[in-house]
Amino acid sequence: MRQEALQIMTTLKQYDPVLIGSVWRGTIRRGSDIDIALCHNAPDHIVKLLVESSLGIVRTEWTNVTKHGKALAAFHIHGETADGNKVEITVRGVDEAGKQRKCEIFGDPMTGLNVKELEKLLAENATAQFIPE
Repeated sequence: MRQEALQIMTTLKQYDPVLIGSVWRGTIRRGSDIDIALCHNAPDHIVKLLVESSLGIVRTEWTNVTKHGKALAAFHIHGETADGNKVEITVRGVDEAGKQRKCEIFGDPMTGLNVKELEKLLAENATAQFIPE
């Protein structure tokens, strides 16, 4: 799944995608999906790039959440790889770039892996886990 994530992220490289979730952490279970986050103000452009790269788009949707009293909107792209793995790409506005998020499961900062870091991980230790102690 990390290899498939790298392929998708390479397509989106100019938008600084970050692999997050269980595939980043190395805690993949049955039903896990590939979670990628990026910031861009034109999510339709991201959808177009993904369609051109042959990612099967299942659906797209806007979601709104309130965190710390502030309303946040995000565009979610749900897809499926050629190998049948589910993918969720979250596109937030560029004003959200660089903002630290906390992992809802572990409570630590959700740093994830960018393209370069994922390439290095796959070359050196593809099964590494990133779980706080």
